[in-house]
Amino acid sequence: MPETKPPPLPVTWRPLRASIIAYGMAAVMVVGGVVLAVVLPPMFGVADRVAIVVFGLLVAGVLHLLGRLRVSADERGITVVNPLRVHRFEWPEVLDVTMVEGDPWPKLDLANGLSLGAMGIQSTERRRSRQAVSELSALIHERGEAPDRS
Repeated sequence: MPETKPPPLPVTWRPLRASIIAYGMAAVMVVGGVVLAVVLPPMFGVADRVAIVVFGLLVAGVLHLLGRLRVSADERGITVVNPLRVHRFEWPEVLDVTMVEGDPWPKLDLANGLSLGAMGIQSTERRRSRQAVSELSALIHERGEAPDRS
């Protein structure tokens, strides 16, 4: 595979399919909840109708957590937005990025010995994910190591 040049900064990688599905389903849940609350028979009270809409909104909130996934790189470092946490790393903190065949997303190898899944790059988008991992790897190797102090 030819050497990938690092992309110009800032750059953001997002899973296209996952975002479309998550936000599409969120819209279906909210609209469906509102429509269902309106067309329910009179035996269902206001509390029941409100509960249905609130349930749709809660499901939409969970789907938003899945739709907002991304990996961003700028001059200062890398930001990984996973469903429940946002992780920010300076360039020297990230040693490498790897995505083994069959893994759902790549892993960032960190200087503290831990690794972190970067869910903003999904392996289901084969060509896009390979390109994103190559670009991120090139950026890490270009900027990731602390400068020599000799």
